Amino acid sequence: MEHTTKFITSDIKLSCLYDKFFKTEITLEEHVLVWFISGETKVIQADATYIFNAGDVFLIPRNKLTTVLNFPKDGLPHKAVAIHLSTERLKKFYADINIANKTKEDRVLSFKDHPLFESYFASLLPYFDMKQSLPENIAFLKITEAISILREIDKSIDNILANFEEPGKIALTDFMEKNYMFNMPLEKIGYLTGRSLSTFKRDFKKTFNTTPQKWLTQKRLELAHYHLTQKHKKPIDVYFEVGFENLSHFSYAFKKQYGYTPSELIYQLPADAVL
Repeated sequence: MEHTTKFITSDIKLSCLYDKFFKTEITLEEHVLVWFISGETKVIQADATYIFNAGDVFLIPRNKLTTVLNFPKDGLPHKAVAIHLSTERLKKFYADINIANKTKEDRVLSFKDHPLFESYFASLLPYFDMKQSLPENIAFLKITEAISILREIDKSIDNILANFEEPGKIALTDFMEKNYMFNMPLEKIGYLTGRSLSTFKRDFKKTFNTTPQKWLTQKRLELAHYHLTQKHKKPIDVYFEVGFENLSHFSYAFKKQYGYTPSELIYQLPADAVL
């Protein structure tokens, strides 16, 4: 995979992906503001799926399970600028700002064709060609400018940016039913539900009467079967969306569960059911 990255600072980077496809499953520890120059990205979360193209600007909130699929498009690489809005910087920004009636939000926010962001990101591009690193005080000003633009464009953004709470202990059933397709380490899932790894495993056994690995595999296969038979998707388009790392492992697990491979299932469907 040909993938290049340039940094202005550790918090501001320009990435280019020239290969066919790249997938990552993440739980960001910081909010990330992204501007697309070319290519396409699909952001999959428990409650929604978002597709972004050249010119789009969006914010992914921290501490939310997310699958990101990056694609080159129209003969151009997947090229994007990403700005990490660290909790430390945001606390400094909001230190003297009183936020009234703050509510908790963690939705992906999208901004398109706004002149403030167009001029802002255009001003960043020359810095990526500098041979020396950007002075810290200037980098701080550029990140502060991004936060200020976000607050000007979206008056509710403080509900995301000024929320510094860490995940508390929550019920497992609802969380797992919403997020089982994300292939995350159990330690991370435990953290997001407010538990240590050992406590998570113990509570999971009490709740579901099985291990996390067995439950997750079964749920992902059930979702894959639904996509194949009801949504008429192809196996290669399904396996990564339901949480499997590669197609061969997906096919093996699917056959073990149902007695036939995903390809054999597609072959058995009526001709008018396959797109």
